Amino acid sequence: MPSLKLNQYALALHTTSPQLGLAIGNFAEDNRCQTWDLGRDLSSHLHQHLVEFIKPQTWDDLEFIAVAKGPGSFTSTRIGMVAARTLAQQLGIPLFAISTLAAFAWLEAGEMGKWGEFSFTNLGKTINIEPFETTFALQMPAGRGQLYTAIYQVSSASSSLIELQADAVMMPGSWQQVLDVLEVPYQLLEVPVNLGIYATSILGLASLDWQQGKRPQWSQALPFYGHHPIS
Repeated sequence: MPSLKLNQYALALHTTSPQLGLAIGNFAEDNRCQTWDLGRDLSSHLHQHLVEFIKPQTWDDLEFIAVAKGPGSFTSTRIGMVAARTLAQQLGIPLFAISTLAAFAWLEAGEMGKWGEFSFTNLGKTINIEPFETTFALQMPAGRGQLYTAIYQVSSASSSLIELQADAVMMPGSWQQVLDVLEVPYQLLEVPVNLGIYATSILGLASLDWQQGKRPQWSQALPFYGHHPIS
């Protein structure tokens, strides 16, 4: 499978919450992540933080970009998506749009001790773990009494994230009905308010697609707002 060389990097933007998260790495020995609590000031400071964060690398060092596509704040998600699409178009490199909920599930498996710190810093390395599969049912407030929901299964055997139920907007009652008929054991998790720290997970999931030979164009990256996005 294709992999990045030491002088090749990938960049991730996570703007779906009040916390901006940026991650960059070559999936070997040079990986870093930083967050800023910007709230409604995201549009004013995103560009400057990007310029400062990427150093000492340059834009020409990037092989691909990843961005959180939502769900989350409508305005912040749109800002991040526009920035990522613009960069990918200008640089002529692939752009991976990753679900906010999928990224949370992916890193949550690592934080629960299932496979150590399984973030983008581990990709490309051999990790000795006991095979497991964990199913996460995720929910996050969507406004107007609704929830953003999704169900993902994490498999250590294949280092994969399987979508059992796509991201959606539901009333709590409808969501509970889905859970009641779910045929596999699951863990119900509340997605936190600040999500910038999951930029590493956005980059990690994008790397898996990259290694599989996927090369999506910037125009294919579309946001997921749901019916009633958080403003």
